[in-house]
Amino acid sequence: MSLLEARGLSKRFGGLQAVHDLSFALAEGEMLGLIGPNGAGKTTAFNLLSGFLRPDAGSVSFRGRPLVGLKPHAICRLGLARTFQLVRPFPRMSALDNVKVGALARHAHPAAAAARAAAVLERVGLAGKQGVRAAGLTLAERKRLELARALATEPTLLLLDEVMAGLNPAETETMVQLIGRIHADGVSILLIEHNMRAVMALSHRILVLSFGERIAEGPPAAIANHPKVIEAYLGEEYVGTAPA
Repeated sequence: MSLLEARGLSKRFGGLQAVHDLSFALAEGEMLGLIGPNGAGKTTAFNLLSGFLRPDAGSVSFRGRPLVGLKPHAICRLGLARTFQLVRPFPRMSALDNVKVGALARHAHPAAAAARAAAVLERVGLAGKQGVRAAGLTLAERKRLELARALATEPTLLLLDEVMAGLNPAETETMVQLIGRIHADGVSILLIEHNMRAVMALSHRILVLSFGERIAEGPPAAIANHPKVIEAYLGEEYVGTAPA
């Protein structure tokens, strides 16, 4: 049984078909990359999987349990957590209290939630920023704070929406290593990312969307040299720099 399975997912906004007949599965322990040009439907797909949008058609199951119709918080409690492309922490709250909000999903007692939050902040390299207001963190630190809030819910599956966007090369490498450690600790990951070197290095398989439809799926080396993917997204300049 797949950990996550989507079948025939479709979502339209007025005249825009954002996602059309999308089907895929993610296995336990897998890291699956989701790529495609801007407007391809990637974040809409995340919203459908995590309960923030209801599909017009299709189904989503997590460990065999249907998810369509469940609220995001209920899906989170089942073990599916996500980050957001635009990080929006509670700016006047400390980093610790921001992460504590996520920890409360599993730990009702405030002291237990605070302890969980502190452990997660240490895990993402923000142990020294516990008392700093979120508004005072750098972009790279806010990205890790966003990741920490999701991790605090103790997910089995983590959906990461462009956690490397806007980061410089050194910050990106730090995030790549962090994601690798989280995966090594047993968390399955579905990753939206435009940094091709990062997504190719991290992913076991890659799913490519264009205009809301799946146009390719396979291991990184095959995707990097797939004619439809090159035409729709990567561009000819990427050929030759892709992994063999």
